[in-house]
Amino acid sequence: MNADGRAAVFLDRDGTVIADPGYLRDPKQVELLPGAAGALAAIAARGHPLILVSNQSGIGRGLITAQEAHLVDRRFADVLAQAGVRLEATYYCPHTPDDGCACRKPQPGMLLDAAREHGIDLTRSIMVGNAESDVGAGRSAGTYTILFRARETPAAQTAADAVAGDWDEVRELVLARPGGSA
Repeated sequence: MNADGRAAVFLDRDGTVIADPGYLRDPKQVELLPGAAGALAAIAARGHPLILVSNQSGIGRGLITAQEAHLVDRRFADVLAQAGVRLEATYYCPHTPDDGCACRKPQPGMLLDAAREHGIDLTRSIMVGNAESDVGAGRSAGTYTILFRARETPAAQTAADAVAGDWDEVRELVLARPGGSA
């Protein structure tokens, strides 16, 4: 899809870029994971648009209001901006697993929408996330996939192309890919 497009880095949010307290509804709890800001700034400096794709079923389950989700998202963008990082786009799936939507990861809907709307070549792009659903969405969309596992988390069997234990490893993997020094 869009073979002339740019190579983007798609990012999961909770447990990948920020700490995951579970159904995040309080903007004060937004906390970048160690090394995330520096790695994302380095990746963006090489010309890769950063696009967030995040399942937020707490909305569909009634555990988080749309207003709370919006405030968390705004705080997340502010925290990134303070670190010199800007997301090109943000996509959220508010549905529950039972809704059967095309956007909830592991379905590739959010990535496909982003590729179409932002001129992204999915075959040159990378999906970074901490769950197999992130890997599944990336693989279904045709991206290279990196499973983010904090060092203290045991490695799991995965369908990911690579596994990173911290954000330094994510940065190295992204920048080592063809086009990584764009």
